Amino acid sequence: MGKKHTSAAFAAVALAVTACGGIAQAAPATAARTAPSACRPANHTATITEAPASSGHSHYRVTLTAPRGYEPCELAGSPTDVRFWHHGARTGGTAGHYGDQRTAVAFGPGHPVHFDIQVPNQRPGTPADEASFTLRAPDGEIPGTSFAEGRFTVAPGTLVGPVRRSA
Repeated sequence: MGKKHTSAAFAAVALAVTACGGIAQAAPATAARTAPSACRPANHTATITEAPASSGHSHYRVTLTAPRGYEPCELAGSPTDVRFWHHGARTGGTAGHYGDQRTAVAFGPGHPVHFDIQVPNQRPGTPADEASFTLRAPDGEIPGTSFAEGRFTVAPGTLVGPVRRSA
């Protein structure tokens, strides 16, 4: 490098040091990235399957799974704002809830969870193929709407159980 180029390079370094208050600063280290939460609706999938019936009720299991790459999170209680759909049209009614609404359950990759849809048998049922719902964390609702697909039936008096660990 010639004398002219060396002087220009030295001046550029001196100017950079002066601009930084006289302290040379290293480039910031890349911040540790945390993966998005598995509890957010876009980060998990849900399916509805028939479960064993009980006296006077049909049951359907809604199973939530999260793929690798998402952070585990905690869910608690029954989902809220539960709505049922058939071929894209909303079926009437909403669901109440039953069971323990406070127990926290870990959810994330490799740790699926489920909740129960309990439908009374004594009333005529309406076919459904999708449910929408809002999940709850121990400290409140998780923003956004989750969706689950599968064939099932709903009727007046349908209840939704709390989220539990799946086997």
